[in-house]
Amino acid sequence: MHFEIIGEINKVETIAVGGKIRDIMRLIKQYGPGRWRKLKGVAKIRLQSGQICNAEIHWYEVHGIGRKKLKIKQILD
Repeated sequence: MHFEIIGEINKVETIAVGGKIRDIMRLIKQYGPGRWRKLKGVAKIRLQSGQICNAEIHWYEVHGIGRKKLKIKQILD
């Protein structure tokens, strides 16, 4: 599902770090080494249909590379 984040991501929490991430080897192979973290937060998003809503999103992040693999886990509205 394609979406665009509008504004800031709030209530950011770390879910897993480093070896605790299931896809860590794929992330390292695809984007490079680093201290990978899996995070979650709440953001206002615009869906591909144009609908705007609040959603819980999950993503991976590492210093120097940034956010990767953002996905919607739950639409809150």
